Amino acid sequence: MHKQLLPAVLLILLFIPFSQVLGQEAVEISKLIEDKEDISARDMSRINSEVVVADTLDGWQVNWSTGLNGSQASYSNWSQGGVNTISVTASTAFEAKYRKDRFAYAFSTNLKYGKSHLEGEGTRKTDDRIAVNNKFNYLFNNPNWSAFGNINFNTQFDEGLRYDTDPPTLISKFFAPAYFTQITGVAYSPNNYFAAEGGLALKETIVSDTTLSTRYGLEAGETFRFEPGYSLALSYEREVFANVRLISSVETFTNLQRHLDNTDVNFSNELIGKINDVMNMSLQFVVIYDSDFSREVQMKQVLSAGLSYSIL
Repeated sequence: MHKQLLPAVLLILLFIPFSQVLGQEAVEISKLIEDKEDISARDMSRINSEVVVADTLDGWQVNWSTGLNGSQASYSNWSQGGVNTISVTASTAFEAKYRKDRFAYAFSTNLKYGKSHLEGEGTRKTDDRIAVNNKFNYLFNNPNWSAFGNINFNTQFDEGLRYDTDPPTLISKFFAPAYFTQITGVAYSPNNYFAAEGGLALKETIVSDTTLSTRYGLEAGETFRFEPGYSLALSYEREVFANVRLISSVETFTNLQRHLDNTDVNFSNELIGKINDVMNMSLQFVVIYDSDFSREVQMKQVLSAGLSYSIL
């Protein structure tokens, strides 16, 4: 695991100090209504997306945006060969934030679904995420420190299949799995682009289809699993060039009843370039380690271009 994670970690560690030299003013994550992760983040994931409540906010602030990304390739009598393909991904993100004196609350939903059609291969799913996040904060006398509580939920819309078998093998579906997590602890945020959190955590895994129970750490035939543990998280979000923003986060969950080498790790990175008010491009790279699903590292890389529109 460590050998596979090392190149990605070094890349981000090198990028961060470089971005501090060339970066412009930090932009709050709330201004970027874009998807971050696949389920796991915790699509956990989530990547769960970090929701930041501005210090100057007083009362409610609401944002809602939608996006449509895609790609297409067509070939006719092409000497170099190729397969006709078309891919479309739709997403929507909603968030509501509230602040009054020392108390802050943020609610967000992140929905995403995509499919690709390959000539001769049929239609396959390329992205799928349902994420709902709630965050409560109480600021201490030192504004860099706060107590926080998170309540998060993650699952997916459609069936997930592995195509290395014939017929394809079902590996996931709606509420199989689904994750509920509750975290309470202390957060440290010395500036607008970096935050660290740590605290006690509870994680509930639901697998509605018992044929998939053992894939997600449950005993055969079981549909529910409860895990007490602790969670650590680091997040970094900053504009690194004009109209180019880097979002990076590392989240972990360690079950107190299991060995440390079973710690879940979600390392998510996304570079987003804004072309104009409605067009953007993004490069997403996600690394996940979840020993319940596999002892091998899971990786996801997506390069996309598309349209985004702010409704609220």
